[in-house]
Amino acid sequence: MLVAMAGLPGTGKSTIGQVVASRLGLPVVPVDPIETAILQAGIATDQPTGLAAYLVAETLAERVITAGSGVLVDAVNAVAPAREQWVNLANRLGEPIRFIEVICSDPELHRSRIEGWRRSMPHIQLTWNAVEQSLEEYSEWSGDSAAVARITLDSVEPLGVNVERAVAFLAS
Repeated sequence: MLVAMAGLPGTGKSTIGQVVASRLGLPVVPVDPIETAILQAGIATDQPTGLAAYLVAETLAERVITAGSGVLVDAVNAVAPAREQWVNLANRLGEPIRFIEVICSDPELHRSRIEGWRRSMPHIQLTWNAVEQSLEEYSEWSGDSAAVARITLDSVEPLGVNVERAVAFLAS
């Protein structure tokens, strides 16, 4: 099974994804550390480092799946082409796919998380303005990815509640 996380930074997506993956014994392929490594290698920020990171993540996810394991991909997946990438991979490998989208319905909480966040990846730092811009660019679910089973979790809910909902969704 291919589980693709979707949601903006500061929503709790990565934390929920890590706990769900741990509960289900799935390896996690996170896009942000891949992009950080690309930037640390000296690739300029004006290059398509995000696209490169998604392509590396896809390659890693494919290898994990073909080795016989499911995988959870932790990425923002804010636009249709990113979401379609995972649908295409699942179809190519004959694997089921599910999306877990995480939102934060409380803008003040979301902003406080972003402003209080000290990331271990110095090349990828976020401001609330950048997140607001990302919110404006976050596209509606359409195309093949809109037809894939998806659950939307709200990170204002307790972590345990969201994890249980996600695990039950993936088991259904």
